[in-house]
Amino acid sequence: MPPTRSGTGSDSDDTLDLQLPPEPGALSAEDIRSRRAAGTPAAGPLLDGLAGWAPADTPAGPFALVPVDLERDLARIADWMNDPAVAAFWELAGPSATTAAHLRAQLEGDGRSVPCLGVLAGVPMSYWEIYRADLDPLARHYPARPHDTGIHLLIGGAADRGRGLGTTLLRATADLVLDHRPRCGRVVAEPDLRNTASVAAFLTAGFRYADEVELPDKRAALMIRDRVHRHLL
Repeated sequence: MPPTRSGTGSDSDDTLDLQLPPEPGALSAEDIRSRRAAGTPAAGPLLDGLAGWAPADTPAGPFALVPVDLERDLARIADWMNDPAVAAFWELAGPSATTAAHLRAQLEGDGRSVPCLGVLAGVPMSYWEIYRADLDPLARHYPARPHDTGIHLLIGGAADRGRGLGTTLLRATADLVLDHRPRCGRVVAEPDLRNTASVAAFLTAGFRYADEVELPDKRAALMIRDRVHRHLL
């Protein structure tokens, strides 16, 4: 379990223009394809070949989950982790080796948790972890069901926060999970209760507040998006 299971920078305000300006560091379609082809264990069965999932259409542009390449992406993600707004909940601030160890534990694992860049209209602008909640230590703290899938996120740049992007991308990512994991009946998350913006974004994205849970590193809001209610949200 990472130090905290919490998104940051999410926001429930969806009233502003969500289009992102062009910026350096965009991933080309070829780069995304090559990463997907090399996405092991992200291409494995525990998450139904996440590396091959097609992008989702969103009001802000096409959004893709692209498995992290440690060598190429470490500096970017470590920089995000050292933003005080992110560090308050993820607790991975410090030298890049701290972030590298967190990423490597997943990349060298069995595929039950896959770290990804969130790429919006070709621009890497968020960090995600898609994980098997039923195989995670989290399952000791709530009534887990087989194939429950968990998500963690952070919005990387301060300029991308407070614009409704958190809600938009949470909904898109939950839809990607439900579209590509037919055995998954629920998408779950456990943001820190102190992170009220994140909790609000989950609620606006169609998650329900299921419980308050005491985890080893925080008190969390258990958020659930049910497949059976998907058409109502």
